[in-house]
Amino acid sequence: MSEYKLYYFNGRGRGEITRLIFAAAGQKFDDIRYDDDAWPVHKNEMPLGQMPVSSRFVAKQFNLAGKDNLEQAKTDAVIDTIAETAEKLGPLIFEEDESKKQIEMKRFITDDLPKQLKDLDTLQSSYGQGAPYFVGNSLTWADLSFYDVSQCLLDIDQNVLEKYPKLKRNREEVAKQPKVAAYLRNRPETSF
Repeated sequence: MSEYKLYYFNGRGRGEITRLIFAAAGQKFDDIRYDDDAWPVHKNEMPLGQMPVSSRFVAKQFNLAGKDNLEQAKTDAVIDTIAETAEKLGPLIFEEDESKKQIEMKRFITDDLPKQLKDLDTLQSSYGQGAPYFVGNSLTWADLSFYDVSQCLLDIDQNVLEKYPKLKRNREEVAKQPKVAAYLRNRPETSF
């Protein structure tokens, strides 16, 4: 049994960034996954009846939030920008009406996503100091978060990062991190 536990659904979703942080830190953890039928039984066990736990805390715990207060503020700015993208994308992924899903997904890809990616490219250029990372010259949870969200984007359109070579390079750099690469090779295949 590990000192750390992550409670989440059997999918990547919002829990995946915490899994990636644990992987990057080389920290063992109990990956407790609930299917849709089991979750209602366990919901009351969570402090607010929600999952997952705070990724920001875990990032700070393992020194992946930035090296100092300024880097932490920059990392938070990147995280908030990535969160805007995820908040717009999430409901589209789970939309059950296929016709509505296609229309809204096309609007997202053509109208919303280019601005979001441009903003992330601007932040990476400004905060990355020429390194492939979003902030400074080392891996932060902003890089892990972008890797996670960009996987969903690439699942929708494999060319989505072609106009953004710095973002593409960032994703490639994250995937090359030995501990992250080992986790990615061994993680369960899930629908989200």
